[in-house]
Amino acid sequence: LQFFLGLQIKQQVDGTFVHQGKYTKDIIKKFGMNDSKPLSTPMGTTTVLDADEDGEPVDQKEYRSMIVSLLYLTAMRLDIQFAVCLCAHFQASSRTSHR
Repeated sequence: LQFFLGLQIKQQVDGTFVHQGKYTKDIIKKFGMNDSKPLSTPMGTTTVLDADEDGEPVDQKEYRSMIVSLLYLTAMRLDIQFAVCLCAHFQASSRTSHR
């Protein structure tokens, strides 16, 4: 097992496999989401987020850091790209409902 830029590369007899399991677990731990439930689909494509101006504000620096970390994952995980890009729209005025 080798690591390169957050990617885990495992060479086996039947092929070479690339994944980001450790990087993903590190992100979950870094942002205190260890108790989150895993889902097979991160967000439905019909999900709509609004500005939620009455919601509780969150630390913008932390929110941006979270988005950047997740955008790195989308390079390999197109299945989460939609959800991350939708949340990225709220970097300037992020609320707890956007996490």
